[in-house]
Amino acid sequence: MLKRFLPRTLLGRSLLIIVSPLVLLQVISTWVFFDRHYDTTTKRLAQGLAGDISAVVQLLEREPSDVGRLQTFRLAGNTMSLTLSFGEGGRLQTNTTRASLNIFTNILDRKLTQALDDFVRRPFLIDTRSLEDDVEIQVQLADGVLRVIAPRSRLFSPTSYIFIMWMVGSSIVLFGVAVMFMRNQVKPLRRLAQAAESFGKGRDVADFKPEGATEIRQAATAFLRMRDRIKRQIDQRTEFLAGVSHDLRTPLTRMKLQLALLRDVREAKDLESDVSEMERMVEGYLAFARGEGAEQMQPTDMAALLRDVVSQTRRDGVVIDLHVEDATTLPLRREAMRRCLTNLIGNAGRHGTHVAVRAGRRRRAVEITVDDDGPGIPPDRREDVFRPFFRLEQSRNPATGGVGLGLSIARDVVRNHGGELILEDAPGGGLRARVWLPF
Repeated sequence: MLKRFLPRTLLGRSLLIIVSPLVLLQVISTWVFFDRHYDTTTKRLAQGLAGDISAVVQLLEREPSDVGRLQTFRLAGNTMSLTLSFGEGGRLQTNTTRASLNIFTNILDRKLTQALDDFVRRPFLIDTRSLEDDVEIQVQLADGVLRVIAPRSRLFSPTSYIFIMWMVGSSIVLFGVAVMFMRNQVKPLRRLAQAAESFGKGRDVADFKPEGATEIRQAATAFLRMRDRIKRQIDQRTEFLAGVSHDLRTPLTRMKLQLALLRDVREAKDLESDVSEMERMVEGYLAFARGEGAEQMQPTDMAALLRDVVSQTRRDGVVIDLHVEDATTLPLRREAMRRCLTNLIGNAGRHGTHVAVRAGRRRRAVEITVDDDGPGIPPDRREDVFRPFFRLEQSRNPATGGVGLGLSIARDVVRNHGGELILEDAPGGGLRARVWLPF
């Protein structure tokens, strides 16, 4: 369950690793500060104010006259920053210190209540909320109520605000530095992932170079070596197949010339059929070899390409229903994609009487479906037909010819564009070939 709440990106997880100890340290430091420093400081300040009020009460009890009271008020204002007033004959609403202790919630109220209880030892009331910059304290005396207005600064230390601002400010600065640092570290990984994806789609990544931390450079260097090996193997295979197919054409051409001179021989027709079949096989090998050619990507109108392929296939007498939802232009190897679509639509036309071709956008991809009403392919054999030179003669008519490379070439082309080709049941029976091509 913990994985469901964790960030999915490397940047998010890296920041979580950095920020979590930072936040934990800040919490512990804040708890220690308020538990030790702030609590102790507030207690000392409250005791100082309570001591001054106790001294004022004692002076008033010694000099209860109006002149003595005035002198005491003046002394408290000059030396203790206290504003005093006396309500003669007044009574507090509550007459017990312990009862008033239960309504106080913050640390200032608690510490001041405890200090007044220890030093003054008379009934009192505290109001720390009504006045913005001052605190009001009322003390019950024998002949009235003493009202004390004390500045809030006597009970508050500015180090609290300084500490909080320092903690918050340093956290923001450290978090910003961590974000910038980690983004620079993650950027080479993103570039490596984009280069790998582009190479998988058959695009050139010549401008990619290793950068970043040592481990990321090692991964990028390994990717470049892998890319070179794959390119070299593809080039070797393409050259090999093209060379073999080209060499086979020479004896086939001589055999066709010799068969042309033997028109009157009865067995010549059978040999001519075999030579034609071998020629189709050689053409298939060449097409398979050209599938990994060096054709470059170019913006291609998918609707125009489909109409062109369907128009060519209709010349062979195939009934095709074409529907394109909207015009879509995307980068393709035009001739390779033409060969792919020609194979798929031609396959459907050879094994069915009616073919339906549909194309349209699906989120971030173009979907092309080719449906036929033929005998179809069993689900457990649909992956086999994508293997080169494999022919499923049990479910397809062997008289239609072919060397088992059409679907292999088609899937190879689609995957080189970063897409996918699958086979499934058509809605009305038969076979559906579904192609996804990403934008």
